[in-house]
Amino acid sequence: MSEWSQGEIYESYVGRWSRLVAKEFVAWLDQPAGLRWLDVGCGTGALTSAVLAQAEPSAVVGVDQSEGFVGYARGAVADERARFQVLPAEELCAEAVGGAVDVVVGGLVLNFIPERVEALRRMRELGRTVAFYVWDYAEGMQLMKYFWDAAGDVVPEDRERDEGRAFPFCNPAGLEGLFTEAGFRDIATRGIVVPTVFESFDAYWTPFLGGQGVAPAYLRSLEPDAQAAVRDLVESRLPTNPDGSIELTARAWSARGSS
Repeated sequence: MSEWSQGEIYESYVGRWSRLVAKEFVAWLDQPAGLRWLDVGCGTGALTSAVLAQAEPSAVVGVDQSEGFVGYARGAVADERARFQVLPAEELCAEAVGGAVDVVVGGLVLNFIPERVEALRRMRELGRTVAFYVWDYAEGMQLMKYFWDAAGDVVPEDRERDEGRAFPFCNPAGLEGLFTEAGFRDIATRGIVVPTVFESFDAYWTPFLGGQGVAPAYLRSLEPDAQAAVRDLVESRLPTNPDGSIELTARAWSARGSS
């Protein structure tokens, strides 16, 4: 099973939290009604849904390289203004998405796009406004931070696989640098913090077992004894309430620029 293919499992891992960020992100962009939007790396449709609900677009085109995610989005987003297609970010062009767009956005995808600056330049040619959000892997995305800190202690030789280390640009300075290098004007960044509350440790841990996403895929690659050790260490460190619930927060960093 591919690391990025099963929409239902991805939703239980981070898709549901991305939906909370997407609402704040679209509100921050504050775009006028009637525009044509492009959602790059649309995944399960979290950001597309927020655009449809809040921005009054004339149309939204969602593209993703995963056939599984595009299929999930088509079934989950019932709106005649939305269209989804399988298309890698490196193949973006006006012809491929049915013409020019006004706003290009992406949620939780920029760090997985090869040649990010070149991709941003292509997006700058497509739309007047380009904006993305990414998780604050190094500090503020707590559900992942607890996992990677424990994994690094159990398997020290794998510490560089921590998403906070693998994606060092996922912060305001890093995003501003990418947008500047890609030639954007009027660049702005903002942090968005949302609650991630779990009713129990099992509710927190089960999504890591699905293999969808970097951390779950890494966990699956470990030997059973190492998996169990990571699990036990995470459980011992999480701030658990007397009723067993776990209240964490997730911070995303967003950036936007004008072409």
